Amino acid sequence: MFGKYLERLRIKHGISQESLANSLDITRPTYTAIEKGKRALKVPEARILADTFNLPLANFLNEKDIEIVSDGLSKSDISDSDESNLRISVPEEKKDKFKQVLLYILSKIGSRPNIGETVLYKILYFIDFDYYEKYESQLMGLRYFKNHYGPTPYIFKSLVEEMINNNEVEKIKSSYFTKEQTKYLPHIEPDLTILTGQEMEHIDWELSRFEHFSAQNITERSHNDVPWISAEEGQPIQYESVFYRTAETSVRNYDDEEVF
Repeated sequence: MFGKYLERLRIKHGISQESLANSLDITRPTYTAIEKGKRALKVPEARILADTFNLPLANFLNEKDIEIVSDGLSKSDISDSDESNLRISVPEEKKDKFKQVLLYILSKIGSRPNIGETVLYKILYFIDFDYYEKYESQLMGLRYFKNHYGPTPYIFKSLVEEMINNNEVEKIKSSYFTKEQTKYLPHIEPDLTILTGQEMEHIDWELSRFEHFSAQNITERSHNDVPWISAEEGQPIQYESVFYRTAETSVRNYDDEEVF
């Protein structure tokens, strides 16, 4: 977990907990709680630590092993117990679950004039990343990469093309105000038995939040999200970065979890 990474990095640079606590303007017990994984690190604090360790913020948030393993250790040197405590940062894609979630989204809001491909990308992104922040587990587990227009799921095009060929969805072109957009309409009902009650509640909550957003509005929201900000252009967006979100996009109440 991130606390172990931070501890290794601190030891590598020969910096005391007291010194880092002073840099962050927090008490030593609070800093110790961060290393123990009992207190989340805030974005301004992450920036200070990244500067202290002379690392790009993206590398720091993504725990780049080549940057942080000290004393000649490699991944193979990490014990099994350490490995089992690491959060999954490269998710397993659950294609069938993605297919059913997409069909459900399209059946609920796909006919709305604002719901084009760009909005779908971002809704899928927030469903996945918000769920991970709330519950520290994967929902669809899609991989997303950063491009100029915001988070984009890698497998969207190929899987939707397969669904079109199977006559499960229909691809159409439409106009929303002055912009042409690509829309998808479902031809079959989703199989919701693949989703838990908690997952369904989360998806419905996200749809209620974003069903009226235009492509521009939801793109701006995603561009203000730390996972997108911290990723390199054209590179995967790391799920672990959700734990450094600002209040603007965070969906988890950390106040009850803080240790002082």
